[in-house]
Amino acid sequence: MNVHFIAIGGAAMHNLALALHNKGYQVTGSDDIIFNPSKARLEAKGLLPKAYGWFPETITKNIDAVILGMHAKADNPELLKAQELGLKIYSYPEFLYEQSKSKTRVVIGGSHGKTTITAMILHVMHYHERDVDFMVGAQLDGFDVMVKLTDDADFMVLEGDEYLSSPIDRRPKFHLYKPNIALLSGIAWDHINVFPTYDNYVEQFKIFVDAIVNGGSITYNAEDPEVVRVVEASENPIRKLPYYTPNYTVEAGETLLETPEGPLPIEIFGKHNLNNLAGAKWICQHMGIDETDFYEAIASFNGASKRLEKIGEAASSIAFKDFAHSPSKVLATTQAVKNQYEDKTLVACLELHTYSSLNANFLQEYEGALNAADIAVVFYAPEALEIKGLNALTAEQIAQAFKREDLIVYTNPEAFKTFLFSQNFKDKALLLMSSGNYGGLNFDDVAAQLV
Repeated sequence: MNVHFIAIGGAAMHNLALALHNKGYQVTGSDDIIFNPSKARLEAKGLLPKAYGWFPETITKNIDAVILGMHAKADNPELLKAQELGLKIYSYPEFLYEQSKSKTRVVIGGSHGKTTITAMILHVMHYHERDVDFMVGAQLDGFDVMVKLTDDADFMVLEGDEYLSSPIDRRPKFHLYKPNIALLSGIAWDHINVFPTYDNYVEQFKIFVDAIVNGGSITYNAEDPEVVRVVEASENPIRKLPYYTPNYTVEAGETLLETPEGPLPIEIFGKHNLNNLAGAKWICQHMGIDETDFYEAIASFNGASKRLEKIGEAASSIAFKDFAHSPSKVLATTQAVKNQYEDKTLVACLELHTYSSLNANFLQEYEGALNAADIAVVFYAPEALEIKGLNALTAEQIAQAFKREDLIVYTNPEAFKTFLFSQNFKDKALLLMSSGNYGGLNFDDVAAQLV
């Protein structure tokens, strides 16, 4: 089968390209720019385009399927040529569904926690040598790829993203997977450039629950009121299975999970991560892993990439980076680090980087999000506002939104770095939260500063 990727360089797209190449498909692709690690990984498999740009003359009737990435535009020359020739055009999630129609589809949805829960499930399956197909939104220890597709696996585990499918398909990705087994971890308004109202955003999760196949199941976080409302209101004939945060304790910076066999030391920490663990346990049990085997495997899980990832540690100091950027994630992550290291001064830094976080109308959602921090810092680049076509923000607006008078605000990357590297980190915990990199911050340099 000949498959062509329009915008092959994206994190998700290049992983799907690699998966199809590994499956024996003939894969080609194009993009206007490709950065590492996508570039190096495509090049290693001979899939890197010979030149950057769009080349409609390469789109012929010999192509069996075109997969369209979100980075492309609706007037992309290659897309227009494919439409003219009547080729079959798939969005990324559409193609994943086509590849998994004969399998039991396990879809993990939610505004937060879905990457970590998916990673936990895959870690447990890998630990017990259970082969499953999968798609996950982060690089995982022990896995070479973020997408795996085979003909033999019985299960396909999918991280269910609520963002749009493609430039010509405005449906959220997780609407297209039609799960047999689903999980819903939480609902907290996000992506306001696509879902301008809270009600509109919540509606997407209602559609997700209603898309579960008849006789399927939804495992859901019973501690999230909005999740409970959405699931319990659904008239879909499915099993509804609630989960709750398990009992645990923190002793000398180590989290101990209560199990039937006694306290179990685990690598991850924070109430939100223990809640994620509970959801992952039930999904693994649906997939044939008993409780004892789950606990044995999960003890060695140390997190998904960029999710409370430890970047440095010294005798009395420690530093983490985290992908957190939405209000609910920032709140949960900041509280988790403070609870784990109560004896340390917590320096929490947040970069406002996404469209939602930089929107003045959305900023109020961050009220109290950094309250657990002893020293709270917000960084944003005015250039990011210009690129996204948003109105300028002021430090006063941000401080007012967070409801914190002592909030430190930086807009210059060098000034932020000067602040960071002038800190004495003795008896401190540093938390860097962003989906960006603070205007070019080298995290290895931060780790070195701890020492």
